[in-house]
Amino acid sequence: MERMFVGVDISKNSFSAAGLDAEGNECFSASYSMDSDGFCQFLEKVTTSCGDREKVLVAMESTGCYHINLFSFLTSQGVHAVVINPLLIANFAKRSLKKTKTDKKDARTIAKFLRENREEIFQLSVSQDLQDLRDLARERESISHLITATKVEIKRVLRMIFPELRQKEGVRNFLYLSIRSNYY
Repeated sequence: MERMFVGVDISKNSFSAAGLDAEGNECFSASYSMDSDGFCQFLEKVTTSCGDREKVLVAMESTGCYHINLFSFLTSQGVHAVVINPLLIANFAKRSLKKTKTDKKDARTIAKFLRENREEIFQLSVSQDLQDLRDLARERESISHLITATKVEIKRVLRMIFPELRQKEGVRNFLYLSIRSNYY
């Protein structure tokens, strides 16, 4: 059973963290730099606040690429860390009457969410490898769409510049010959 729940709000150059014990009392709240020094300071604070790294559960929102280094560092150090969909945190935060938004308060909100939903978190959390694979598949699909759009644009420009190539076969042959001539 976890002794401490830590919420982390990540930005490009820094991150804020807040730790809550099992009763919901705040153990610590601080900001750190997004580099190895900041990661080590954070780990030291977590270790001194809880004692046993294996009894700590850290949650952070998925922030594009910014969360990956911290997540990888924590898991390599034996800290159980999960990445949570930001929409879940946003919906959870809407239940609060307090509408002020700062990085430290966001970190505390993530820690509260983690403490209240710890059982569901284990079912919702996705391993970093699987998340990386999903990101890679999305990037591949995005590039594929860009290639298709570029081909369509090239055909449009060629039809405009060379109206005699209006027939689909003529454009295809022209593209084939021009591409082939560029490689030989």
